[in-house]
Amino acid sequence: MAPTLFDNDPKPGDLIEIFRGAYKHWAIYIGGNEVVHLIPPPNPAADLGAFGELLMLFDSSTATVRRQKIWEVVGSSRFEINNLLDDTYQPLERRVIVRDACRMVGRQLPYNAATYNCEHFVTELRYGEAESRQVQTAAAIGGVAVAGVAIAAVLGAALFSGLSKDDDKRKHHK
Repeated sequence: MAPTLFDNDPKPGDLIEIFRGAYKHWAIYIGGNEVVHLIPPPNPAADLGAFGELLMLFDSSTATVRRQKIWEVVGSSRFEINNLLDDTYQPLERRVIVRDACRMVGRQLPYNAATYNCEHFVTELRYGEAESRQVQTAAAIGGVAVAGVAIAAVLGAALFSGLSKDDDKRKHHK
């Protein structure tokens, strides 16, 4: 038997998570070492490396559904099979996932890094529900950061107010 490209062979309809540093790219495995994925058009900033790739994601309002060999998409990045919502949703039949993914190839779709990205695209194909855990995680982290800034502002205002009252008391006692 020939060696495999994967530690765990993906099955058609599996989600492929590709780790690209600051973000993750998602594709859906359709068999024959091919994936279908949603990708924004190339951006001149892509020459800036990871920062350019990240900028490309936020600078595009449309993306194209492409069918490619998995290694063309993964490149030198680490990746794994991650059917992340199988415990939440019943996956569609594998043949339906692959059929629908292949029917989407070549289409231009609206794209927004926060509301409809490559992860939304593949989860919608697999589960019939468009979700992005990386957006939910970023929103939660952002919410915690905003809450932290708000708490710091309130504490700072309270401290400043307390110091002002102390100054007022000192002025009145002189």
